[in-house]
Amino acid sequence: MKRNPWKYVWLSIAFISLGIGAIGVVLPILPTTPLLLLASYCFARGSERFHRWFCGTKLYQKHLDSFVKERAMTLKTKLCILLPASAMLILAFLMMQNLPRRIVIVGLILFKYIYFFTKIKTVPAA
Repeated sequence: MKRNPWKYVWLSIAFISLGIGAIGVVLPILPTTPLLLLASYCFARGSERFHRWFCGTKLYQKHLDSFVKERAMTLKTKLCILLPASAMLILAFLMMQNLPRRIVIVGLILFKYIYFFTKIKTVPAA
């Protein structure tokens, strides 16, 4: 059996990402899905047993399963990701006076929506 010397580093990052991602479910400032994807990756690198456990959790099933298997999300999941992030970007836009930076923010908002609705398939809610 080959030992992974980085196992505890991967598992530490995985649990930290999982914790912050779980908080992000109720606190829209934190990006839930990217953090849970990071946790999944780190669990897979750190421990097969923890990865299997994580893939069986409700958090994984609700937020990542369809994305990982089919590169698809429900419309509700997409909006739960996009709207809070857009609200933060709009707030930054309103507080900023610098025109080039405002243009970058508008570009980011447009990119997010174009990407989510052209590259990630929308599936009906289960």
